[in-house]
Amino acid sequence: MSWLSTVASVGMAVGPPLVYADQAVSIVRKKDATGFSRDVCAILLLANITRCFFWLGNHFELALLIQSILMIIAQLGLLYICILYRPRLAPETLGTSSRPFSFWQWANYTQYVEFLAGFILLQAILVLIFGRSEIFVNILGFFALGLESTLPIPQLISNFKQRSLYGFRTSTLVGWFGGDGFKTVYFFLQQAPLQFKICSIFQLSIDVAIVIQRLVYGAAPPPTVLEEDDLEQALALEDE
Repeated sequence: MSWLSTVASVGMAVGPPLVYADQAVSIVRKKDATGFSRDVCAILLLANITRCFFWLGNHFELALLIQSILMIIAQLGLLYICILYRPRLAPETLGTSSRPFSFWQWANYTQYVEFLAGFILLQAILVLIFGRSEIFVNILGFFALGLESTLPIPQLISNFKQRSLYGFRTSTLVGWFGGDGFKTVYFFLQQAPLQFKICSIFQLSIDVAIVIQRLVYGAAPPPTVLEEDDLEQALALEDE
């Protein structure tokens, strides 16, 4: 059984980050990040950075720590690709962001990295001050777990606004639904704390909602993509 346990640990560490590989390849191939919400990257980066600090106070399974590190690397890469191929009608391009300080809708990749560096520095300071407090360590754990449970919500909202799942890979959706379903069953079989069960059920319910969106909306290009195509054709005619 030791080899089986090792395989399971490797799968837990490597599997979740690989879910986004196909999404990244799809964006690069089409040179268009329409349909994939960058807020997914924000949630995964903040949640996994926090989970790494949580590990300093509560040494959970090493495979989960490695998973967080690999996920951070994967999401930094995916974020770069999303910014490189962002839609022409993106809020930061048009200057129409309605978020305070245009949060996570900034113009260049450097601003995202600077924010994440500040977030890491803040958490490092808090850990140095309160790291020996069990309450503080538990709060870090709940924050990381609770934030990660909201992962599918930005994609759900993006799909609703577009009335389409254009650009959002089916493989990513299958990875979400399958992974969260397995995680939920595992928590109940292992009699995990109530918080784990509630967060996993919530996350799985959002996955189900996105599956329903896929069946109802389909994956046809939304009007915004068609508008961009018309704009590119108009610019091309002007150049001629």
